[in-house]
Amino acid sequence: MTSRYPSALLENAVNELSTLPGIGQRTALRLALHFLRRDLNYTEAFTSALLALRKEVNYCRQCHNICDSELCNICADPSRDQATICVVENIKEVMAIENTGQYHGVYHVLGGILSPIDGIGPGDLEIDSLTSRVAAGGIKEVILALSTTMEGDTTNFFISRKLAPYDVPLSLIARGVSVGDEIEYADEVTLARSIQNRTRFEYER
Repeated sequence: MTSRYPSALLENAVNELSTLPGIGQRTALRLALHFLRRDLNYTEAFTSALLALRKEVNYCRQCHNICDSELCNICADPSRDQATICVVENIKEVMAIENTGQYHGVYHVLGGILSPIDGIGPGDLEIDSLTSRVAAGGIKEVILALSTTMEGDTTNFFISRKLAPYDVPLSLIARGVSVGDEIEYADEVTLARSIQNRTRFEYER
């Protein structure tokens, strides 16, 4: 079968680029041709940055955010409220909430949410490490800032049961974020109001 591409090397590059989220074959082709038009130093710097990210990036030993050392800048900042933990699904939510400038506590990145359909259970998330942080004492509030989906609500409930023995106040971000919305796509004003107007999380024991 005749290839649509004049070069097998170009085809391979397009195929790899098209595996990126949101990148189709046409966009992948444009990106590949873009690299061909630029000088070699540009491509080498680009690939070096990706390799360094993959090989050298660290995860904060306390909150599991991406960082360059053992503790992320947020956890290591003495001006942050270490007694308030905001639980989020992934690193993109940390960045989104930080951009609001309205939250001054610390975070806990779960690395996902419970989703039996996708085979994601409690053991796949950083829930036990969250429980350990709360069990160590000194925590005055845990904010559950997960997406307002069925999976997010299920994860909220599971976490609430895990933390119940420690009698720490739990709160939910206000529903200024519409039901079914992903946190990372909420605009900064809506997200800031959701953090500020959070409500107490209640569940039946």
